[in-house]
Amino acid sequence: MPTIAADDPLCPGDATALLAPKPVVLVVAVALVDTDGRVLLTQRPPGKKLAGMWEFPGGKVEANETPEAALIRELHEELHLDISAACLAPFAFASHAYDDFHLLMPLYVCRRWAGQPQPREGQAMKWVRPVKMTGLPMPPADVPLVAMLRDLLG
Repeated sequence: MPTIAADDPLCPGDATALLAPKPVVLVVAVALVDTDGRVLLTQRPPGKKLAGMWEFPGGKVEANETPEAALIRELHEELHLDISAACLAPFAFASHAYDDFHLLMPLYVCRRWAGQPQPREGQAMKWVRPVKMTGLPMPPADVPLVAMLRDLLG
């Protein structure tokens, strides 16, 4: 298998950081898109890692749970929303090396759900157009997904 030097101008960044052994954490997220093309973001509450940052709703995938089932469960627990798996469209994914683990995060797009989002864990939330997300503090894994959403939603 060919290797790429860490200083390769075609692939900037520290390639060795991606190869370091770390536990892989599977987290699933969703871009809930309203009829005006805005996406729901939630703010990480105080006391959690990356507190105060805006992120796509979702959460960890438990053992023997599909990403879709985890997303349906998390959105019901966190936002009191009911979503059908048929309304979840796989869109993109993030792969990001944090200091102590590697995050793999599929992002789904959903345009239909039952209920109004109600934060149940004390988190703030807001509807934001993708073009306005660039100025918000977001976890590093979420940042590359914003450009893709901007391309999708205009």
